[in-house]
Amino acid sequence: MEHSKIIIGYFIYLPIVIALTIFVSKMLFKNGKLFMIDIFKGKEDIALATNKLFEIGFYLINIGFALFTMKIFYYGSDPMSSQTLIEILSKKLGGFTIYLGVMLFFNLFLFFRGRKKSKTITKRVYNPQINS
Repeated sequence: MEHSKIIIGYFIYLPIVIALTIFVSKMLFKNGKLFMIDIFKGKEDIALATNKLFEIGFYLINIGFALFTMKIFYYGSDPMSSQTLIEILSKKLGGFTIYLGVMLFFNLFLFFRGRKKSKTITKRVYNPQINS
């Protein structure tokens, strides 16, 4: 009985983490497209291609992490109850959600950092006094 509950846990865990990853990725990279266009100074083809590559990397890293941490541990001597399964899943999903939030803010940091560097380079090119 314990193994069947663990299998049920996997069938609950996987769709949720994949859906969360897709949702966060779509929101991040839909809105990040504007940052990329700004970073690449209006060169939309390069900006969109780079944004798509970042999106694919985001999927690979986060779904890979979800699969890597998927194992459900249960060391109790009694058979696993539904309550125990829900508590284990809430910890796993909560941890993954926190991790996904950290990854979201890390990507935003990269977008803002790229935008700042792009603005700095533009100022140096168009304002020779900064170069001296």
